[in-house]
Amino acid sequence: MAAAFTKKDYYDRHFIPKAFLEMYFAFHPEKAKGTALLVFGLKKLYKAFNSGGIKGDTLIDIGSGPTIYQFLSACESFREIIASDYTDGNREEMQRWLRKEPGAFDWSPVVKYLCEMEGDRYGERVSFLLGEKWIEKEEKVRKAIKRVLKCDVTQPNPLAPLSLPPADCVLCTRCLEAACTDLPTYHSALKNMSSLIKPGGHLVFFAVLESTFYMVGQHRFSNLYVDQKCVEEAVKEAGFDIEWLEGTKFNYPATVFDAKGACVLVARKR
Repeated sequence: MAAAFTKKDYYDRHFIPKAFLEMYFAFHPEKAKGTALLVFGLKKLYKAFNSGGIKGDTLIDIGSGPTIYQFLSACESFREIIASDYTDGNREEMQRWLRKEPGAFDWSPVVKYLCEMEGDRYGERVSFLLGEKWIEKEEKVRKAIKRVLKCDVTQPNPLAPLSLPPADCVLCTRCLEAACTDLPTYHSALKNMSSLIKPGGHLVFFAVLESTFYMVGQHRFSNLYVDQKCVEEAVKEAGFDIEWLEGTKFNYPATVFDAKGACVLVARKR
């Protein structure tokens, strides 16, 4: 008998942000297998936000979790970033990093990797160990994030009770698979996010593929099984035209995270 899908209150009680970060975001280039999903996301988000077509005043990130890697490229294209997550713990963990509190997760290896990628942009290898570029990048992210809000993607207005002006872009990374119990809810969640975007604005969407669960410490959390076709159909049905999509395959230890792949897409709202 299949296990019941993880409920919202289970996240409140058992999801430990620091354990999640240590398991999936403690970046070590020599341990490429364990960080494959992170590296893929960094590269494709860099491509998305450096293409020149995605920029503006406001970006809303839905389901930020306790992470900031998704903002490292986005902060170059938007004046204001609004982060959001369902759990108090995730929002508090992000705020610890924003406030530079002792014990906050150390994102510097990830930031340095991204800065090195930016240095390769014109074919010139620029070591992130030179100068203070990575420090400047962290400060740019901190300055760009203006608010950290509560969100629930299953609600018609994910940021209710707040009602914000439509944004130029909505970013969503590795969120909907964990938040949606079935495909109708998944489709509805994308439509809910679409309501936050102005016509002609963009969705940047990072989805985990072919997964049913992931572990955080000793606790198991559900993922909705979706493949690339499911993702494309849901995005199009929500009122978007996909401009590009790139996927990858990978294998984490099956006892930790059973995903078989991921994709990042950029779509424009009709």
